[in-house]
Amino acid sequence: MTRSILELASASLFLTLTGCADVKPLQADVDSLKTQVGKLQTQVDAAKASADSAARAARSAQSSASQASEAASGAQSTANQALSAAKSAQASADALNEKVDRMFKKRPSIKKS
Repeated sequence: MTRSILELASASLFLTLTGCADVKPLQADVDSLKTQVGKLQTQVDAAKASADSAARAARSAQSSASQASEAASGAQSTANQALSAAKSAQASADALNEKVDRMFKKRPSIKKS
């Protein structure tokens, strides 16, 4: 019986030592994976920062485009008003020129006494 206990103890010791020897390569693999995860996390953070920056730039460009569109619309409205005023002024000038022309075409009548 003592021999069985001794064999069992030696087998346990052997398995324990063998198991410890196998843990070292696994620990190295775990450490390597931790390093890779750390690098990937850094890359993910950088990509997220870049995407956030691009989104801000897109919103800014959209806002600028909207402001430019509003400015162009305002300029078009002002140009339309100016055109309308110019046409009105031209019509008034044409009417005045016509009156002046009619005045000079009339001959004064001379009264005979």
